[in-house]
Amino acid sequence: MLKTLFFILKSIAYGLALALVILLFFPTLTGISLPVWNNTAEHTEPAPISYNRAVRRAAPAVVNVYTRSRVIDPRGLSPRSIERQELGSGVIMSAKGYILTNHHVVSGADHIEIALQDGRWLEAVLIGQDVISDLAVLYVQADNLPVIPQDSELEPQVGDVVLAIGNPLNLGQTITQGIISASGNSGLSSRGYIDFMRMDAAINKGNSGGALVNTNGTLVGINAAAFQLQDQDIQGIFFAVPYQLAQNIMQKLIKQGRVTRSHLGVTGDAVVNAAGDRLVSTGQKMYGLALTSINPGGPADNADLQIGDVILKIAGEQFADSRQALNLIAETAPDTALMLTIVRNGQIIEVPTIVRALQRG
Repeated sequence: MLKTLFFILKSIAYGLALALVILLFFPTLTGISLPVWNNTAEHTEPAPISYNRAVRRAAPAVVNVYTRSRVIDPRGLSPRSIERQELGSGVIMSAKGYILTNHHVVSGADHIEIALQDGRWLEAVLIGQDVISDLAVLYVQADNLPVIPQDSELEPQVGDVVLAIGNPLNLGQTITQGIISASGNSGLSSRGYIDFMRMDAAINKGNSGGALVNTNGTLVGINAAAFQLQDQDIQGIFFAVPYQLAQNIMQKLIKQGRVTRSHLGVTGDAVVNAAGDRLVSTGQKMYGLALTSINPGGPADNADLQIGDVILKIAGEQFADSRQALNLIAETAPDTALMLTIVRNGQIIEVPTIVRALQRG
């Protein structure tokens, strides 16, 4: 009896030992998954936030711009001509060789060269420039040019993260990061900084004319300048020409060599009613544009518009703010008749007005 019991227990022990060996060394034979113990953490770190994809898409199309010009050196007893060298950045907008940069980068230049990120150096020709928007178009003749990603339907919003790409201080291509702090004007009536996009991605000397892109690498603006006031150290306010405005200006410069804007020859205030009460808050709705001055001999004067008239519509189109009104006028071809709907002494009347080309000295 004891021998039989001992034999059974021995068989069970051998069976358990064999099963353990199979589980440990051949788990796939049983279809059972055993837990794995190790000393590493049970979770991995999240992937770091990176804008590398955006940079890889956009950076090859941002070029370094180098200019040379002859200027008179006023120092010394006899003024002499010296060569001045300047630098900036540019953005390849088309595979045909058109490059956008700033007017102040190439103004007065006798010779312009661009350096691509692939090592190529190319001589550039100035196609046209626009002082008001601080834009200029260059042309280079080359194959396989990298083009900046663009989206004509893109509407950048305040708070969007943006990257400024350029060649600051000739240190080589550099990326700075920030957000859009105020949106810009997309029409032709740009009056300087007030209509530019504002952001806090740093721009230094040499960044001018470079690309401002979003986190997808899509162009949202052309870097222009830093805000400056004499004897004041101001940080975090930088400007870029909005993409839609830059594209609009570029097409006109390519086709015409210059940008023509129309004007009425008036100044005015946004008002909230026919009585001329000024709009003072963004929460108020604009009623119209009340004329506060009229240039003698200008288009408005010739149309017999009067100070105090309130413009409600331009060519039958209402406008939400003063900038939109200026755009409707600026983008109308010179010597074209515009029908203005105005309020005068409580009466709504229509006045045909011929706009003229804005002359800039």
